[in-house]
Amino acid sequence: MPHDVTMPQLGMAQDAGKIVSWLKSPGDAVAKGDALFEVETDKATMEVEAQADGYLTGVSASEGDDVPVGAVIARISDSADDDTPAPAPEPSEAPDATGTSDDLPEGHSVTMPQLGMAQDTGLLVSWHKSPGDEVAAADILFEVETDKSTMEVEAGRDGFLAATLAEAGEDVPVGNPVAIISDTAPATPVARAQSAATPPPAKPVPDNAKEPAPKSDKPASAPRPAAPAPRASGDRILASPKTRRLALEQGLDLARLAEASYPQPYHAADIETLRALPDPATAPQGAVAAARRLTAETTQDGLPDFFAWAAEAHGLTDADALLAGLAATSLATKGPVAVERFGPSKTFAIASRSLAQVTETEDTPVLLLRDLRASRLSAVDMGAEDTPVLTLMATGKGVSITLECAPAQMDAATAIQLITDFAGRVEDPIRHLL
Repeated sequence: MPHDVTMPQLGMAQDAGKIVSWLKSPGDAVAKGDALFEVETDKATMEVEAQADGYLTGVSASEGDDVPVGAVIARISDSADDDTPAPAPEPSEAPDATGTSDDLPEGHSVTMPQLGMAQDTGLLVSWHKSPGDEVAAADILFEVETDKSTMEVEAGRDGFLAATLAEAGEDVPVGNPVAIISDTAPATPVARAQSAATPPPAKPVPDNAKEPAPKSDKPASAPRPAAPAPRASGDRILASPKTRRLALEQGLDLARLAEASYPQPYHAADIETLRALPDPATAPQGAVAAARRLTAETTQDGLPDFFAWAAEAHGLTDADALLAGLAATSLATKGPVAVERFGPSKTFAIASRSLAQVTETEDTPVLLLRDLRASRLSAVDMGAEDTPVLTLMATGKGVSITLECAPAQMDAATAIQLITDFAGRVEDPIRHLL
């Protein structure tokens, strides 16, 4: 059965896309996921993938053509001999298609964008503006999530948010109106759920309508949070892209907020709430034992120069061994120290304060040192592990050092002494030799 290839909508204000180049020729065999052509809009250029297996046929648009969103420009057929042309592109209707509703304000429709050819709906993650708010064209109105991406949708024009026609957590069909932006402040802003009824498009503003009222010097009201949304079907977590990025960088699971009944969608401020939740894997039965977590910062990172000097003057070229030696000397209880960089680790035995006597061992370490100075992480909160953990991260010209351990592994005084001594050696390693 032939599959139509259409021009996707890559943004709310996009009416057409320009075909930059075809990456497949008529008659070529294609597989689902193959790049078919490149399309250019005002804001981006992207490759459009095939959504079915077959042969590219019926190509009706050429490189350089501006094609309306939704227009069929080719087909993927079962046979390369299928020469039935795809329908010629027709001008698409403007997003402000004429329609009337007695209880909707006049204005311009904001529709659910199509972010891919196979996308039928988009999940409205959260609103950034509330009904009645003044908005600028570049202001973020809402966030939308599909199977492949999450993006922020801009207002696209100056005015006032006169109506919201969907709630956070709802799946909205592509092309359906989700908001109305009016030129003047609405007397009675409207807030509706998409599930309550599918409203008709917003009433257009006549060409002879009065000029928009001059904007007030008063700043637009701060966005009010959307009403808490129920958890989406399939246990999908509603969260902003920034929140997802922060959670990934810090090794946090947003599902724990949902399990603790915190309302969705989640924003960056909720990361602190998530970090404060007790770790179920380490909490003893009947009580929650908070892990010790101490952080110290140095004004400079003295390790690179020290490692270079040790290699040149004494032939000590294993930076991990040197780092383990500095950490071991700071420990009250002596024992092997493991050094880990993005997964792989080595364990070292330290016979004395001499860094020349640090050797690799298979013994179980008493301390794990994670060197993440080369990463982009700015904070960690992993909770207690089987072994106390010291984590190093770059911060400006210095180093941020975080110690995490269970209370049973190290008392408060010992933990304070360890991180204080080790931070001093990282800032000025030469003190180790004194």
